[in-house]
Amino acid sequence: MDRIPILRMGEFLLVTIQVDMQDQMALRLQDDLTSKIEKTGAKGVLIDISALEMVDSFIGRMIANISGMSRILDAQTVVVGMQPAVAITLVELGLSLPGVKMALDVERGMNYLRSLYAEDAPDADAEPDDDEPAPGNRGPSTGKGSGHAGSEQW
Repeated sequence: MDRIPILRMGEFLLVTIQVDMQDQMALRLQDDLTSKIEKTGAKGVLIDISALEMVDSFIGRMIANISGMSRILDAQTVVVGMQPAVAITLVELGLSLPGVKMALDVERGMNYLRSLYAEDAPDADAEPDDDEPAPGNRGPSTGKGSGHAGSEQW
């Protein structure tokens, strides 16, 4: 039976579902992911479902269950990349996925997870002096000379 890969990215786990998930595969993912969270002490899980073109009520419930189990294991879950058709189907099935955090894409999902745990960093309460930028932070770049004309980067 196929397994969905679970990749570790620092304190987070990344699950990218690249195939239409069958019921047995969803159950295996649930078991594998909870084991991996426990084994690694991951603080967050990002589940990318951008390749899923359809879901049924079982898969929808499994996503909610995985999120709940992760929370119990002290890891926040973010689901990213939901296709409009999948969102419509979930609503039509009456599945609201309570407690499941959503983001449009992987980048936004990772930023959300990082922001949750940035507070835990030792210098999170230290604020830079308003007159000078923090060391190593020169503020936004206008993109001049960076190949990204007009875009702001931090």
